[in-house]
Amino acid sequence: MLSSIGIPGLILILVIALIIFGPSKLPEIGRAFGNTLKEFKKATNDLISNEKEEKTNSEEKNKRIALEKSEKTGN
Repeated sequence: MLSSIGIPGLILILVIALIIFGPSKLPEIGRAFGNTLKEFKKATNDLISNEKEEKTNSEEKNKRIALEKSEKTGN
C-alpha cells in the first residue's frame, strides 16, 4: 500500500498533516500511530502463535489416537 506512494507523495502527506494539525500535535499523533502499529503487530503475532499451537496440539492428539488404535488392533 505505502510502496506505491513514493517519496514525493509521502512528503506531501507530511506537509498537509503539518498544516492541518500544527507542529505541536505531530509528535503526539506519531506516537499514537506507532503505539497502534505495535499493538496490532503484537495481536497478529499472538493470533499466529495460538494458531500454530492449536495445530501442533491437534497433530499430537491425532498421533496419540492413531497409536491407541494400532495398539488395540495389534492385541
